[in-house]
Parts: sequence; C-alpha cells; structure tokens
Amino acid sequence: MCGMDLFTYQCKAMISIVIPVLNEGNTIRQVIRTLKKTTLPHEIILVDDNSIDNTVSEAMKEKVRVITSSIRGKGISMLEGMMAAKYDTIVYLDGDILTYTPDVAEKLAAPILDGDADFVKSYFQRQAGRVTELVAKPLLSILFPEIAGFHQPLSGMIAARKDFLKEIQFENDYGVDIGLLIDMHMAGARIVEVNIGKIENNMQSWEQLGKMSREVSRTILQKAENFPIQNLETLSNIHLIREQMERSIMESIDKLQKMIIFNLDEVLLTQDYMQLATLTFDKEEAYQQILQHYSDPIDILKRSVHLFENRNIAELQEVADEIPLVTGASDVIRDLKKKGYVVGIVTDGFETIAHHIKNKLGIDFVFANRLHFYHSVATGEITIPEYFLKNDPIKGFPKYDKSYLLEYIEEKYHIPTSNIIYVGSGKKDADLLSLAGIGIAFSPAIPAIEKVADRIIPGNNIYPLLKIVPSMPVKYLPWYKNRKLKRIGFAAIATIAVLGTAYWLHKRQCKKQVIQQV
Repeated sequence: MCGMDLFTYQCKAMISIVIPVLNEGNTIRQVIRTLKKTTLPHEIILVDDNSIDNTVSEAMKEKVRVITSSIRGKGISMLEGMMAAKYDTIVYLDGDILTYTPDVAEKLAAPILDGDADFVKSYFQRQAGRVTELVAKPLLSILFPEIAGFHQPLSGMIAARKDFLKEIQFENDYGVDIGLLIDMHMAGARIVEVNIGKIENNMQSWEQLGKMSREVSRTILQKAENFPIQNLETLSNIHLIREQMERSIMESIDKLQKMIIFNLDEVLLTQDYMQLATLTFDKEEAYQQILQHYSDPIDILKRSVHLFENRNIAELQEVADEIPLVTGASDVIRDLKKKGYVVGIVTDGFETIAHHIKNKLGIDFVFANRLHFYHSVATGEITIPEYFLKNDPIKGFPKYDKSYLLEYIEEKYHIPTSNIIYVGSGKKDADLLSLAGIGIAFSPAIPAIEKVADRIIPGNNIYPLLKIVPSMPVKYLPWYKNRKLKRIGFAAIATIAVLGTAYWLHKRQCKKQVIQQV
C-alpha cells in the first residue's frame, strides 16, 4: 500500500501515539484532545493499567483505541502498546501532563521520520529530579559514560522505531525508562534528545522516590553486568497487588449487600469470544474437534488454551473489540451502579479478556480463568481459580462448575446467595439461575433455562433489566417477587406482619402521648 514513491514519505510519517495510564481520569481527556492536534497522520492507543477510577470511560469519550494491560506495571503497558501499534514510529507520552504543546508528538517523532535517529528521549524544563541527580546520573557516569550526558535519562516521553523496540526487554517497574535507554545504546541505536518545553506534573512522595531509586539502580547494575533480565519476581508481585486490590473491592461488597453478576459471553457480548478467536487465528477446526471429543470442562479448557499459544495480548484483545456489545450494556451497567449495585462478570474464558471488557464498561470485578503470559505473549497454559472448582468425593478429583462461585462468595465475602442477582442465558447457566436470589434469563438459548429462571428478558436488548432489578437491597424484596422468600412460608410472613403492626401501634401511641403533653 505504501510502495509508490509519491506516498513513501506520507506512509513513513504515520505515527502511533501510545499512552500508558493508571488512574488518570481527571487529566486524560485534555491530554488526548491536545494530542489530536498533531498534524502528522496518527493513531492514539491508550493502554489502561487496570485503573480503578474513570480513566477508561473518559478516554472512550474521545474515540481512541483502548486496550487493557495483562499485568499491572508501566513496562508491560508500554510493551503491549507497541504490540498493538500499526505504524513503525511509536511515540510514548504520559496521561497526566496538562502542559503538552500540540506539537509534542511531532517534536519527538521528527528525528526518526527524518532518518536522523532510531530512539528519541525528551528533556524539558522542570525541577531537578532527585532520583536522576542522586542515583541515575552517578551510576551512569561510572557504568555507561557514553549516555551519562543526557539531561533527563529517566524521562518516559520518548519515540522509537518499532523494529528496535521489538528486540529489547521492557522492565515492569520504575526501571523501564532507563532500561530502554541502556538497551537502545547497547543495540547501537542512534539516540538523540529533544526539548519539549515546560512540563508540570505531580511531585512524588518520599516513599515513591525510595522505591524508584531502588528499581532504577537495580536496572542499571543488572544491565551493566549483562544479566538476563527475567523479572519473574517483579511480575509475580505486580499480579499479587492486583489481586489484593480486587479482593478489597469484593470485601467492600459485604457492606452493600447488593450484587449483580452477568455472564460475559452469552449476555454482554453478542458473539462467543472463543469461537471468533479460534476463527480469527485459523484454529476453528481444532477447537471444534476438542469440543466433540471431550466433555469435561477442565479438559476442554486445558486443550483449548494451547490454540492461543504465542498470541500476544494485543491480538487477543483486538478480537474482543470486534465483538459488539449487547444493546444497552453501557447504559444499564451505569444505571445499576447508580442504584447501588456492585456489578461483576463471570466467564469460562480468559481473565485478560474479561478485564478488558470490565474496564470498558466500568464493571467492578471479574471471575474468570487466568491465561498465562510471558513477556505479554500467551504460553499455552491456564490456571483455573478455586471458585470454579470443588473436590468430587466419588471421583476423587476436582470438578469444574461456574455455579460453585455463589458458595465461594457467600463463604469468603459473606454475601448471602439470596442477595445475588444473576443474568445468564445458556445451558451452563441453569444452576446459577436456579441458585441465585433472582435468576434472570436473557434471550434464553433453550426452553429448560426458562423453567429455572425467575424472570425472562426476550430479544437482544438488555434495557428491560432496569425494570426488573429493584432499587432496594435484594434481601428486602417483596416475598411474592422472590422464590427464596416464598420458601419461608406463610406462618413466618404472618409473624413478621404481626410484629410490624405491633410496632406501628406502639409508635402511634407514643406520638399521641407526646401531643397530649404539649
């Protein structure tokens, strides 16, 4: 497409602007609006590092591409942004800088587009960085004197040729920026530094600076000794942090006592992810053979996941982006949260895809199987979480079933099953629809689902859910609307009525006495 001489420069001048973000909802729209003024042909890719604020929803208002990082950490976000980028020149910019000039991306990309550089570092007017002056520069002057003269070696606002980025290792902590600089130098890249003007951002705390100094110095020392940087411990710690964050969200549900869970594949998405992904990657026939020859869900999962080996996170999430959401999904979830519900999704598929949809819709949590990645590339391995498994006393090995999730939530987070609303559709949802406080069948796939559900939403529009879901906590639903309360029996209901009437009469008598005294 770019082979003709007349178009050569125009094609080369296309750039991909990648913005790694974490909880930057207050600034991201203004940043994107500034970058859209770039005169060069460009795309903007926002890589969300599993934010817990409104960063994603704010970015989507600006109609930019959003992907969700597989593991929390800036380095992984930068790597996955590079994987998703369509063009050969990539510009990385931060999402919290409100003083960018409209031509900041052009300034960084120009030396590469003009053929004068392979890697561009920014420098700018600001207060001297303490870690730069006290840690980075002294170490560089001893170990890498050739690059010690850069004004701001830790600057994360950079540009690079994609073919160089593909060959280097992205650290996943504060060492990522200095690591890129050292690796580019070691790879023989032509490096220049460009002044991008005045930059203002939030100053970091002493705790953050201490962590940064340790990680920057570690990176420089490891690069100097030419150690193979695997970062397995770092990646493991980052994943634990994300798990702890989500656990704290789940524990907060205990106070709300109002939860609604959607089946991702058969309610929120209009097409099954696994089917489209295997079709996209020419694995459809192999996938169908697995489904035909195996019936145990664990066997199916462990064999199916091998079909995605060597696929990177950007490719997997791009398939999800091609699947339209069910009509009304965004509006309904927003309104449910206004009513006080904590909203979750469950899927037999992959956690990384579920998190991607979660962030796009502003959902609170996910229950899904964990696909393993190494350097953001799928390894062909999977971990099935404990909430989908239970030991089978007869067969002597774990049995897989999504319905175990409700028991797990009740035991771990003290949310009664009767307080959970479940919205499902397919054959595998029968138990969840039956066990949940309110089971809602959305466009049920088979007649048997209609028999176990409390309510049915026909068609492909999820808006009617808002008329079904009560504004009050589920545990206070009228008895005639909740089959769980029906089981209490009329005697118990009568007792409650008598106690309620006695209380009302008592309050009325007290009120009369107060009036008489006055």
